[in-house]
Amino acid sequence: MGGRTMGDARIEGLWAHVHALGELARQGSYTGAARRLGISKAAMSQRIAELERAAGVPLVQRTTRSVRLTEAGQQLVEATREAYEQIEYSFASVRDLAGEPRGIVRITAPVALGRQQIVPRLADFLRRYPQVRVEMDLSDRLVPLAQEGFDLAIRHTASPPDTHVAWALCETRSWLVASRAYLRRRGEPTHPRELEAHDCLAYPRPGAAPAWSFEARDGTRVTVPVRGSFAANNSEVLREAALQGLGLAVLPDFSAQQALQAGRLRAVLPRWRPVGAFGERIYAIRPYSPVVPRAVQALVAHLRESLQGGFV
Repeated sequence: MGGRTMGDARIEGLWAHVHALGELARQGSYTGAARRLGISKAAMSQRIAELERAAGVPLVQRTTRSVRLTEAGQQLVEATREAYEQIEYSFASVRDLAGEPRGIVRITAPVALGRQQIVPRLADFLRRYPQVRVEMDLSDRLVPLAQEGFDLAIRHTASPPDTHVAWALCETRSWLVASRAYLRRRGEPTHPRELEAHDCLAYPRPGAAPAWSFEARDGTRVTVPVRGSFAANNSEVLREAALQGLGLAVLPDFSAQQALQAGRLRAVLPRWRPVGAFGERIYAIRPYSPVVPRAVQALVAHLRESLQGGFV
């Protein structure tokens, strides 16, 4: 009976390195892959370098802007992907036998939505599941989830990407608002067309001139070009500018609700609904994978329950 050779032992010692290569292929960057594996970027680079030395061929093409696998690297990843996915599935199933969700959940959300609506709902979740740790990135930039190592994204959108799993959390809508001081000074518009003569606080969109669209109850739609002395790509900032009397603003309900309830802002053109400025639903979105960690499932369930009533 033949025994194991030194070569066999060396190959077995590189299994974690092959897994790291597969993660690098999924994330598209050393930073994202290292974050997903819970190691430093330097350790990630070392694993790939050791794997290349053992293979005797380059496995990764490095440029200043991107990381791509060579043909040999892609072949190795494809040949081992199913085995590692099965290991991941089996290990997650075993961990779930413990019953208690645990581990790190990395989540990204828009700044205003995250600050005002998601963060206040995390305290109860973390008290309920003390073995879970949440790492949140607040950004209005739409980051590629898999490449940057996120488990979950919170988005307000009309159509989540087909390549991802999406859980609807609640309905949302937009309001046209202004301060009472502004309306006393400039008058209150009665039709969307009148907005062309007003100061409008726009949310700039790349490559598009500022314009707002509205829909009446009978389905009539009107799009109006708008202009004003201030614009910002954050609904909290636009709300504060509206509170200062700088103009009218279209805000998502989660940003406008407290100021509307307190009477600090007024809803304008209540018979016309702003459309297209922001999404109409809040979703939790995750890149497709055969296994959804139990901690992620628990967080999604918690957010669905706590947000089911939407925003007043």
